[in-house]
Amino acid sequence: MKYLLCGMLLLVANQASAQVPSQLATCTRSATLLACVDAQGNAYSVATVGSTTYLRGFEVIGKRYWAQTNSRYGQLTFFTGLASDGEAWVGYTRRVGWTTINRFSSSGGASAKFTCSRITGC
Repeated sequence: MKYLLCGMLLLVANQASAQVPSQLATCTRSATLLACVDAQGNAYSVATVGSTTYLRGFEVIGKRYWAQTNSRYGQLTFFTGLASDGEAWVGYTRRVGWTTINRFSSSGGASAKFTCSRITGC
């Protein structure tokens, strides 16, 4: 579940062009790749090719790898993911002005719908 939320946050941060604060993670960035490791050893990378974003990561607590692909179509982004323990998830993010409407569900039974605003947060 933690990696699902991490992936969702990365998705929202990527769309808002947000920066990761240096005290939370150490990051390296190129034109198309962002790779970060936090103080606990969790790692993730974000690569963008056209309107598709690829996320990959490792969660220390669960000792599992995960990957997620996001495909953007105008104001709508669909994503699918898979973790090394077999859990899969799908969802979407829809942008309406400065607000995003987010929804996901996973094969492990987790699901959520939440709204984020650049002004008030999530």
